[in-house]
Amino acid sequence: MTLEERKQEVIEDFSLYEEWLDKYEYLIELGKALEPFPEEKKTEDRLIKGCQSRVWLDAELRDGRLYFQADSDAIITKGIISLLVSVYSGRTPEEIAADDFGFVAQIGLRENLSPTRANGLVSMIETIKEIAANA
Repeated sequence: MTLEERKQEVIEDFSLYEEWLDKYEYLIELGKALEPFPEEKKTEDRLIKGCQSRVWLDAELRDGRLYFQADSDAIITKGIISLLVSVYSGRTPEEIAADDFGFVAQIGLRENLSPTRANGLVSMIETIKEIAANA
């Protein structure tokens, strides 16, 4: 599946829910489905700066593609990082760096988060872009 197809799939998934409470439940389910993050990788250098809750992000470059693993100690935040990982893991650094992450606005995520969670979302996106730019 291409990056554009995956982003469109996320937009369609979110459009299934009319109420934001249901969309939060969906994010929580995404977080619960996130691949377990190894405890030994929960280190300071993998913490995303600018998030109120603790969010760890690890990236590995294999065969020209970035693969992300992530975790958070807050359930909705874990869902948010899970969503980003599901879209960008397995993509080339060039694809990620060139992307505008516009699907996040299309699903209305940022404006439906608390200010601290919205700031955390921006930090997550910036960190993913920075990893891609430096890969």
